Amino acid sequence: MIHVEQGPWAVMVAHAEAAYPNECCGVMLGSSDDDKLVREVVALENASKGSQRARYELRPEDLLKADREARQRNMDLIGIYHSHPDCGAYFSETDLKNSCPWYSFVVLSIHNGKFDHANSWLPNAEQTEAKKEELTWQKF
Repeated sequence: MIHVEQGPWAVMVAHAEAAYPNECCGVMLGSSDDDKLVREVVALENASKGSQRARYELRPEDLLKADREARQRNMDLIGIYHSHPDCGAYFSETDLKNSCPWYSFVVLSIHNGKFDHANSWLPNAEQTEAKKEELTWQKF
């Protein structure tokens, strides 16, 4: 299970809505004991060279910097979030192929520039499938 606190949730939704009609991306920081708790998020630049309407890409150096900053603040890098403009919050083949099995992946569905719904996904080690992870958040 992954729970996102109110402040980080508001940042994620605002980022996804502001990036519309493109995909946004960022990282989630917090603690990962039995359940995962997201206490902060860091919005990152979508570095995809092609159309950003249907794809996001993180720079490895941005991800490493976020991980380092999380550890310096006694937090874990819990996972990655990104948006799907005008479609559902599913985990695409491209998402799966580019995933890391130790992270949660929160996908926010944005329809006509407004948040619609979200899901979280956990890819397996082989990156051949991802199972849905229970996701809760505090509304703002």
